[in-house]
Amino acid sequence: MQCKKIKVENFRNIERAEVDFGPGVNLLLGDNAQGKTNLLEAISLMAIGKSFRGARDADLIRFGEDKATIALDYCDHIRDMRLTATLMAGRRRKMEQNGLPVAKMSELIGGLRVVLFCPEHLSIIKSGPELRRNFLDVAISQLKPVYMSALSRYNKILKERNRLLKEASENESARRVMEDTIDVWSEQLAREGAIIARYRVQYIQKMRESASVVFSDMTGGGEVPGFTYVGTAHLPNEEDYLDSAKTEKAFLELLTTSHAREIGAGYTLWGIHRDDIDITLNGVCARLFASQGQQRSLALAMKLSEGEICRESCSEHPVYLFDDVLSELDVRRRDYLTSRIHDKQVILTTCEPSEMKRLGEANVIRVQNGTFSPL
Repeated sequence: MQCKKIKVENFRNIERAEVDFGPGVNLLLGDNAQGKTNLLEAISLMAIGKSFRGARDADLIRFGEDKATIALDYCDHIRDMRLTATLMAGRRRKMEQNGLPVAKMSELIGGLRVVLFCPEHLSIIKSGPELRRNFLDVAISQLKPVYMSALSRYNKILKERNRLLKEASENESARRVMEDTIDVWSEQLAREGAIIARYRVQYIQKMRESASVVFSDMTGGGEVPGFTYVGTAHLPNEEDYLDSAKTEKAFLELLTTSHAREIGAGYTLWGIHRDDIDITLNGVCARLFASQGQQRSLALAMKLSEGEICRESCSEHPVYLFDDVLSELDVRRRDYLTSRIHDKQVILTTCEPSEMKRLGEANVIRVQNGTFSPL
């Protein structure tokens, strides 16, 4: 898979840009706050449907403008594709694929597949569960459209169920309304949650094998990483979550027999929105006991594993987007990363001209004040 060209107008600080990418390493070189990350954000937006910085569409539009446009040309091993997006403040974005309108962004997910690696991901081991859940959601959604659909339905159901619980915690009449309707929402939540849990366990099982190989290769062996699914259905083993009927039954029992606790909290206490990955090194909790270097090696192994799982599933490499991660790694990990990217398309950003020597042959693009010029 390869990104061939992107055209951007009025996106973040980029007034107008047209950038061609080569099949190997593409280096966006420039000082901070010049637009390097903004271009990666535009590419990523077309792949995963949202800003990896958590921005709303209105925040992506250049100051003083009423809309932003992105046109991205890419190809896989079968065909050439063009995706276009028009972002408008206060209005739903418009999407097209090869000139034909697309009703929902979810219909495009999995077309262009990317692995994004930014400095935030280096904290995936020591951060809270939300970052690890997001890692799973982005990785699996690009491989399994049914997963993204289930996740979208789950989040809508969860929002409504949480609204009922919060209102019930505030007044008695709302509590009576909640008691009449909440079990319907609980049944739907348990059903969608069971589907999502199964896909997450399947992915973690693949990652466990792939990331362990990468970690051993990177560190020279001697340390054994572990990755285990942590669900809230109170099932005894990770394998039990592969049985959707069993998971749905367990979730439903919790959601229909603990209303008092949930009303007291004002939100839903059980479900895949509270999942986590237990990450260990040599059998002990990596978040608590691994050094910063070990944690970063684990994070790097997880991201490289994401790309390898994608390649195995789709028979071709995804596009790798590296946002200023080289400067965050020590020399050994930096050398390891750069040694593994030359058979893939990589678009990476850096402030350091010295990285050109480390990367060898690359398509270097100078970035300055939102403009992009081949070197």
